Amino acid sequence: MSKGTLFIISGPAGSGKGTVVKALIEKHPELVLSISATTRKPRLGEEHGKHYFFITQSEFEERIARGEMLEYNHFTGNGNYYGTPKKEVELALADGKDVLLEIEVNGAMQVKDKMDSAVTIMLTPPNGTVLESRLVGRGTESAEEICKRLATAKEELKLLPKYDYSVVNEDGKIEECADLIYSIIVAERHKTAKTKSIIENFR
Repeated sequence: MSKGTLFIISGPAGSGKGTVVKALIEKHPELVLSISATTRKPRLGEEHGKHYFFITQSEFEERIARGEMLEYNHFTGNGNYYGTPKKEVELALADGKDVLLEIEVNGAMQVKDKMDSAVTIMLTPPNGTVLESRLVGRGTESAEEICKRLATAKEELKLLPKYDYSVVNEDGKIEECADLIYSIIVAERHKTAKTKSIIENFR
């Protein structure tokens, strides 16, 4: 059995990562969505092991020290850690399953440094105007926070050349966007480097 592939889907805030990944999983349930770990408290309706792995700060820091996190970020504003446990991802990949990892750009670069075989896909809005409109439309952030988000997005987009693929998420075209990402997954499954076992069948 061939090993699965880790697909990292990331992009600026407002690129629609969560919505697109949800559509992708619903259409292709064979894909495994990696579950992040966090030190924040569960919100209403959230379940441990389903939405996040909710752990203490000391446990999170111990995992970092033991090298058990593929990537992580520490947000100084609220003091919480967010990150990707390595063990669960490695077990799914060893089982031949393709894994989706939906994370921020900073985290994507951390994972790529550790797992060069990971396939990186940056999801982007069509342009800055659309991105600003989406952030404003969420109604969850102040004007100052939105300005910071836009500035961060510009810096994150500079890393686009480091990605394997880029996909533009047009307004109202979530299904099309999910289908395009799945076409990338299918293409990666058929790369010759991953199908060498076929040759053995003809010897």
